[in-house]
Amino acid sequence: MKKLFLIAVLAIFTNTAYATTSIHANVKGMVCAFCAKGINKKLRELEATQDVWVDLKNHMVVVELKEQKTMTLEAFTKLIKDAGYDVDNVEYINKTLADIKAEHAHAKELK
Repeated sequence: MKKLFLIAVLAIFTNTAYATTSIHANVKGMVCAFCAKGINKKLRELEATQDVWVDLKNHMVVVELKEQKTMTLEAFTKLIKDAGYDVDNVEYINKTLADIKAEHAHAKELK
C-alpha cells in the first residue's frame, strides 16, 4: 500500500513539474534596452532555459523552460534581484512563449 501511494505521489509531482512550460514575472526597475539585454543574457545562460522574452514597455520577463527541465521561482527571482531589479508577481504558466507573445499581440490590437 505504501509503495502504491508513493508511486501515485511521484507521478503527480512529476507531471506537475514538467507540465509547466514558462515562468512569468513583472520586473520593476527595467527602464532601458541595456537593462532588458542584461536580464535576457543572464536567463539564456541557464541550462533550463529554452527561450526568453523581455518586454521592456510592460516590465515583463518570460522564460520558457526546456522540456523536462525545471527552475524554481526562488532561483528565478534571485537571479533577477542579483542583477539589481525587483520582481513582482512571479508565477508558472502552462503556455509556450509563442502563445504568450500571441496573447499580448492580440490584447494590443484590441486597445
